[in-house]
This record gives sequence, structure tokens and C-alpha cells, in this order.
Amino acid sequence: MSTMIHAVYPVKADDYTFAGEASTDIKRKLKQLGVDSKVLRRVSVASYEVELNLVIHSDGGELIMDVDEGGVTLISKDVGPGIPDIQMAMREGYSTADEEARSLGFGAGMGLPNMKRNADDFSIESEVGKGTCITMRFNLA
Repeated sequence: MSTMIHAVYPVKADDYTFAGEASTDIKRKLKQLGVDSKVLRRVSVASYEVELNLVIHSDGGELIMDVDEGGVTLISKDVGPGIPDIQMAMREGYSTADEEARSLGFGAGMGLPNMKRNADDFSIESEVGKGTCITMRFNLA
């Protein structure tokens, strides 16, 4: 798997109409490359969760996918309120989603835990009033 792919997906805040399109395209591209189904499932779950977090919690951002011979890297960068307490945000069930997100079935507080659980490497950096950057790596071997 020597093919290198770099894709950038802009994600708008509160754009529930197109939520999930980036993660769907990521899954399609990885499937075309012949990525193992177990890895594909993990990347799909994590990319959907991080994309929805961009829609629900940020003022907009982007989801970046890089594929190399060793694996898949997803980077989510946003402009937004940031996360005041990352440790609390990583707890299952903790959510700051608004009523609109909850009424649409989102905001159960499983996004960050699901991302961490599915990625081989996971890091999150956030600054209140500036934004958040989440980096996930999925090994192919």
C-alpha cells in the first residue's frame, strides 16, 4: 500500500444537512484502497464521531485524512469555544451538546471516548476561546 492520499474536508458548524459526508467519503476512499475491514470500521466510527463534533461543538473547521503505507491519520482542527476540561469531556456520557443536537439524536457524550477507543494513537489539544485539534492514527499492520 504505497499510495499516498491527502484529503481535506471543510466542515461547517451546525450543518446537520451535510453531517457525515466527509466520513462517508473517507470510508469510500479507504475501501477502494483495500483497507482491511476491521481497520475500515474503526476509522469510519472515529471519523464520523469527530465530524459530528465539528458540526455540534465548533464554529467550523476541517477534517484532514492522510494515508501512507503504515496507516491512516485523521486530524480534526476547529475554531471554536475549545474544551475547558478535557478530562471531563473524555468521560462517557458527558456532553455539552445543545438542544438542537440532542433533538436530532446526537450529543450522547460518546464521541471522544469512541474516537480514543477506535484509534491506535489519540491526542487532543484544546485552548478555550481558540479551538481544538484532535489527531488519531490507525495502523494498517
